[in-house]
Amino acid sequence: MTAQSRPPADGKTDVLWFLPTHGDGRYLGASEGARDVSLPYLRQIAQAADDLGYYGVLLPTGRSCEDSWVVASALAPLTQRLRFLVAVRPGLQEPSVAARMAATLDRISDGRLLINVVTGGDPVELKGDGVFLDHDERYVVTDEFLHIWRGLMAGETVNFEGKHLRTENGRVIFRPVQAPYPPLYFGGSSPAGIEVAAEHCEVYLTWGEPPAGVAEKIARAREAAEKKGKTFSYGIRLHVIVRETEAEAWDAADRLISRLDDATIAQAQATLKRQDSVGQSRMMALHGGDRSKLVVSPNLWAGVGLVRGGAGTALVGSADQVADRMKEYIDLGIDRFILSGYPHLEEAYRFAELVFPKLPLRATTGNAPSTARNNGPFGEVIANDIVPTRRVGAH
Repeated sequence: MTAQSRPPADGKTDVLWFLPTHGDGRYLGASEGARDVSLPYLRQIAQAADDLGYYGVLLPTGRSCEDSWVVASALAPLTQRLRFLVAVRPGLQEPSVAARMAATLDRISDGRLLINVVTGGDPVELKGDGVFLDHDERYVVTDEFLHIWRGLMAGETVNFEGKHLRTENGRVIFRPVQAPYPPLYFGGSSPAGIEVAAEHCEVYLTWGEPPAGVAEKIARAREAAEKKGKTFSYGIRLHVIVRETEAEAWDAADRLISRLDDATIAQAQATLKRQDSVGQSRMMALHGGDRSKLVVSPNLWAGVGLVRGGAGTALVGSADQVADRMKEYIDLGIDRFILSGYPHLEEAYRFAELVFPKLPLRATTGNAPSTARNNGPFGEVIANDIVPTRRVGAH
């Protein structure tokens, strides 16, 4: 194991789930089996993730989603320990407004806010939101935004004049619970993105590439951070299709894309190609839109990326296989996984029940039943008389 691929100090991980505010269902690219992504449905997923012991949930951002800040604010009072990974959008938000929003949500959730810094990678969507800057210039804005935002959140009076942003005597009076501010997560594969992450952020994120690609990205990010005299935590964003047997898992993967025709895939790929995101280009290069090239690494399947932007790969297999693949990423340095599966409610249960017991989880992930529940019963009472024996997998 090289210095560039060393695991986290404790060799353990946290696991987050996903709130599908842009849609959910049993099949990709089809209305058949689709879910009404209402607040009651999102509440079910959030409360399931909370009860099952997921570290937190990621809320997506963009014009195809419900607003992540509004949804997180609605769900925070309905959960107890679940953290909410919510996006700030440099170029779309003023840093002072974003800072007040973040401080408020951190306060009303009692310190359960995580911040996802999203610069954006789709020029067409960004122009619709009023952003007409090129790729690298958007990261200049992100850098200026975070200089201001971090100072405000830390309680400073901020005076700043940059190329794009300017602030005079900026302040946040009502401070966040977390000091100096909630942790900053950042995903960017380009040199400009990695440089901004190294300057400002605590957690560097990657989408689910094969281990060699992830190791290469971690090495570049670590080198950039070390030049700034800091270290990262590392997270990975993946889908997951886990079943009791490998055959069942691959059958489920095939069913997930069974309603996709070639025309729909071609249209989706053409739309995704317009993006100038390096990370998106790396995702698309894994399969090239070809159904025959979807297995890109052992138990790593790129079928989701045929029609979905962003995270496009899934771990597919039995619980043992999925856990083994996750441990390989942990050995590279990954210490948090952001996972999702279709439909998200059922898959949250399935993954926690099948895979949590097989992972080296931190104390911040996993369900520790209250004293009132420690005596069971764990499962339906057999013949109305016999209490099932509880089986606990070894970590």
